[in-house]
Amino acid sequence: MKTLSFECTAHTFGVAVVDDKGSILSDVKYQYTGEKGKGIVPNEAAEYFKEVREEALSKALKESKLKIKDIDFISISQGPGLPLSLYAGLNFVKEVALKNKKPLIGVNHLISHLELGKLLTKSKDPVFILATGANTQIIAFEGGRYRVFGECLSIGLGNALDKFGRAIGLGFPAGPEIEELAKNGSYVELPYVVKGMDVEFSGIITKVTQLSEKGISKEDLCYSLQETCFSMLTEVSERAMAHCGKKELLLIGGVAANKRLISMLEVMCKERGADFKVVPLKYSGDNAVQIGWQGILDYKDEKFNEDKVKKLDIKPGWRVEEVIYP
Repeated sequence: MKTLSFECTAHTFGVAVVDDKGSILSDVKYQYTGEKGKGIVPNEAAEYFKEVREEALSKALKESKLKIKDIDFISISQGPGLPLSLYAGLNFVKEVALKNKKPLIGVNHLISHLELGKLLTKSKDPVFILATGANTQIIAFEGGRYRVFGECLSIGLGNALDKFGRAIGLGFPAGPEIEELAKNGSYVELPYVVKGMDVEFSGIITKVTQLSEKGISKEDLCYSLQETCFSMLTEVSERAMAHCGKKELLLIGGVAANKRLISMLEVMCKERGADFKVVPLKYSGDNAVQIGWQGILDYKDEKFNEDKVKKLDIKPGWRVEEVIYP
């Protein structure tokens, strides 16, 4: 069984072909970057998707050495995400599905991160740290569904780093530049905000931006920001592992590229006698492979239904807890 899959939740327009053995037959990715210091401008990202989507589809099929008639069904990221990006993707993919009379299913983008992470790392039943741009969540599978045991209360960790990066003139995404600057920094005291199992980054970003305006060096601020935010994330992750009785921790998302965060989590897991794994960097950020694999898992021998394809809609606020497994 093979699926043609599309990722279109934020700044990445991806197309891939994946089969039911977990083989990646193609993986094409286009990423909107925008002007330095602006971050994601939703309408610009959507227009960028419209410019690249035909080319992305053509490349993915060519790379897979397949024609669309060889595809069993199409899968797409239905949410959560930016509405304009989701619409730009879904409207195009509906046309492809209708033209070629292929079943179309929508999958939860966040759960697809988790399931691809399990596939690639061979994890069985971990606590997940999902640290993407807009989302920072501590998740585990309990009672027939994925449940969020802790999360950011306002702004996700990736977006928080990008927001600070814009304030001090770094590019987008800012995470890699912050990590590099932090190597030459020293600690400056910042708020440490853990509320039960939840974390709060917005006040920290306000404080570190104020300190920047007072002349504190970028290096010191980047170092302090990392140490504070990553320590908070490590604390709540360890608490979730203890609560759920899990012996695995899996780090997923764009922030998973940060070596300092990885080192903190490695130490914590070693002290607990737990396994720590990180999704390979290539698949840490948004990609269409995750959508394809989740589509394979969700597929229930669907048949082409024109009305069903036309009625499929985006779900910008789709929570992982809303997806119930039989």
